[in-house]
Amino acid sequence: MLLKEYLTEINRIITDCAETGLIISSEVMTDIRTEKIGFVKGALVFLDESALFFKEYLDLRFHLDKKTYSFHYQDAQAQLRFRYDNAAHKPALGFHDHKHTPDETLPSTIPHLQDVLDEIVKIYFPECI
Repeated sequence: MLLKEYLTEINRIITDCAETGLIISSEVMTDIRTEKIGFVKGALVFLDESALFFKEYLDLRFHLDKKTYSFHYQDAQAQLRFRYDNAAHKPALGFHDHKHTPDETLPSTIPHLQDVLDEIVKIYFPECI
């Protein structure tokens, strides 16, 4: 897969969600280093003014490899609802990929933007399912 194809998929996912009326504004920025390596960063604001900020440094030379990533979802008062990332912690967590909640940090798998949006809708906008 080329980076351009991955970015097209990200934009399609955002557009599909925006067409439901849940997303009231979105901004996506890309930094394409090569046809298989680059950075994508975005901010999505939802109907209730909660926001998802995401960033991914991607290497698609052999497979989809998210070198670094963060999907940070917060409420309208900028309070954390959850965040997926792979940032190193000191002291070490004992696992690389993890999810922060207001109360704890848990091991997780590497999410895709669609997975994160599905989680947001399921938990915070169940009437839209």
